[in-house]
Amino acid sequence: MALGSKSLLTLLCEKKITIFPGVYDGYSARLVSVSGFETATISGAGLSESRLGWADRGILTFKDNLNACAEIASCCDLKLVADADTGYGNAVNVHFTVKAFERAGVHCLSIEDQVFPKRCGHMSGKRLISLSEAKDKIKAAVDARTSDEFLIRARTDAANIDGVNAAVDRLGEYIECGADCVFADALHNIDDIKTIASAAAKPLFVNMGFGLRKRSTTPLISPTELESIGVKAVSYPRLLTSAAVRGMRLAIDAFNSDVLGKGLTVDRPDLAVDFDELNELVGLDFLSSLEERFVKDYE
Repeated sequence: MALGSKSLLTLLCEKKITIFPGVYDGYSARLVSVSGFETATISGAGLSESRLGWADRGILTFKDNLNACAEIASCCDLKLVADADTGYGNAVNVHFTVKAFERAGVHCLSIEDQVFPKRCGHMSGKRLISLSEAKDKIKAAVDARTSDEFLIRARTDAANIDGVNAAVDRLGEYIECGADCVFADALHNIDDIKTIASAAAKPLFVNMGFGLRKRSTTPLISPTELESIGVKAVSYPRLLTSAAVRGMRLAIDAFNSDVLGKGLTVDRPDLAVDFDELNELVGLDFLSSLEERFVKDYE
């Protein structure tokens, strides 16, 4: 589906909820794009797990994250939300983080209020920085951007630490500091989501994790129901990473069993795409067209 001319902020302010599948590499970004989505979130957890092989516990560095986001932005036309974790330092660091990610070609940057090193919002052991420091980070982020079209999303993990009212208070303060949209992670039930959605003066994101699998933290709630209670955006950061792990596990199990174990020659289109489908996804036709137009026989 061709992207429209609407800005990300315009999409977030519409009545209809905006869906953000999680992407983490070129494959996932291109798949989301050809499946008709306009928007996606670059999952920090997905980057850490897929690129480094480590859980989302603050191991992914600024440069790791930035380079990955730039690569993803360069291969698709999706409106992308990037995850800058805690901003990689204090408010001064946040200034340079925002500058770098805006240049990288993403459309929105998320800054959160955890103590560094942060961890996945659905893991235990999280701690918050002071409200005063968190506000200064959001102010620095808003001040650093070059264009108002580049959005600053303020995230709080307060609900799972100090309760839902603390999350409401923090998000309200971040909005006063200029945040364009907000995100409360690891909410325990739909009533908490309703409470935060009704209080938020700017578009609210919620996280539905794996999308197709339940978690022990936030319950799975349909986009239709979330829209009905005032949520403007829902992200599925673990949808494609978890599906990729399942798909790769099924493929390697079949390879071990049938090819190596039984000595069979098999053709399993249910487990793997073919050469042509893969090349279509990753833009071979476009590369060939460039070659035809500009590369000559120089001998």
